[in-house]
Amino acid sequence: MKVLVTGVKGQLGYDVVNELTKCGIEAVGVDIQEMDITDAASVEKVIGEAAPDAVVHCAAYTAVDAAEDNVEICRKVNADGTQNIANVCKKLDCKMVYISTDYVFDGEGTRPWEPEDERHPLNVYGQTKYEGELAVQKTLEKYFIVRISWVFGVNGKNFIKTMLNLGKTHDHLTVVNDQFGSPTYTYDLARLLVDMILTDKYGIYHATNEGICNWYEFACEIFRQAGMKVDVAPVPASEYPTKAKRPENSRMSKAKLTENGFVRLPSWQDALELSLIHISERNPVNRLCVSRKITGNTSGSGIGNGTAPILANVHHRAFKRDGVQSIQIE
Repeated sequence: MKVLVTGVKGQLGYDVVNELTKCGIEAVGVDIQEMDITDAASVEKVIGEAAPDAVVHCAAYTAVDAAEDNVEICRKVNADGTQNIANVCKKLDCKMVYISTDYVFDGEGTRPWEPEDERHPLNVYGQTKYEGELAVQKTLEKYFIVRISWVFGVNGKNFIKTMLNLGKTHDHLTVVNDQFGSPTYTYDLARLLVDMILTDKYGIYHATNEGICNWYEFACEIFRQAGMKVDVAPVPASEYPTKAKRPENSRMSKAKLTENGFVRLPSWQDALELSLIHISERNPVNRLCVSRKITGNTSGSGIGNGTAPILANVHHRAFKRDGVQSIQIE
């Protein structure tokens, strides 16, 4: 089997290619330098020459606030680019995995969103990802649409690295506590995506790590596991208005995964724990080092029980308000 993966330089694409390779599946990873997804001719040439059995489409325009001022390019990437890929997949009769987002929903209520619920995006990014979903649905029969949320991985910037960075230089932080969802570790997700493409159980799925939290609770757990003493105060999102409106309720039901025989992802706390280990392995020099007890589910991680060093890679951006370092959620 051969699988082409777009967005290979991003958090998820990087892990998907690694997982495919570990499983003995031929992986062809491309990014914008190899294939501009907004160029239909480029897409047809690159995918056509690769002749894959499946395409995992991870590439996307994900700058949520910037999208409000760059509607055309956001749509060109997320909607038109996805259509270009779907067209070639149809021509080659190959499977397609399209990575989507909780942002296709309006965030109302408190119940978990089901895969077939109506989609009413709140912002440009969500609208264009919704249009990407429609492109896949109208073009293909052999597709998986996989919605994820609050993504983090070792290969890129994310909320965990932001917190670790700020925790080195600040004793007090304020973090939003009225937006709820589930973090998604790309390492765990990649394993699920590879399992999916080996089946014909097509359709729309939700795939995040298990458990629900808000951003404040997520931040507190990051500092707890990293052994960092930082005072974190909860604040409502209304205190930090952003250009793009965010959904308050990003809870998503994963029952469909179980119904179709797929193994659901570990808890987000376990995923956080493993991500700190993976970050340390990738960035062994000039990093904050703490020690902590390894507990919880470490199946398949190569980690036994005991004490292990956690080296935290830390770099990202934040801003100050009223003299207090605060976090703006992307």
